Amino acid sequence: QLRIVESGGGLVQPGRSLRLSCTASGLNLDDYHIGWFRQAPGKEREAEAILCISKEVRSKEYADSVKGRFTISRDDAKNTVTLQMNSLKPEDTGTYYCAVDRGFQFFCNRAASRFENWGQGTQVIVSS
Repeated sequence: QLRIVESGGGLVQPGRSLRLSCTASGLNLDDYHIGWFRQAPGKEREAEAILCISKEVRSKEYADSVKGRFTISRDDAKNTVTLQMNSLKPEDTGTYYCAVDRGFQFFCNRAASRFENWGQGTQVIVSS
């Protein structure tokens, strides 16, 4: 049974860091492009991933809002994808979702419509 689980969310002060993890059962994450999405309180989930990492060449795409602050990486041995968030801002508050795209394109595509399976999300609150 396919299952995607995010973890690592919590309350953090502005300027601090937080690391989120995406793990999976029933599938190998290295067979998929992986995207991290965000949904701010009271808003729709963003239509594009804030970051994604491709499945073979490991290329990465970033939204401008997180460029230079967030990074994404894979650990194939642990079947895990990590989202490292640094210099957090209050506007980073939201629920963070991990999603997978089995597409055969060479690079990951940040559009939400590309992603077939989603986790339940983990909440991040950035507040002093």
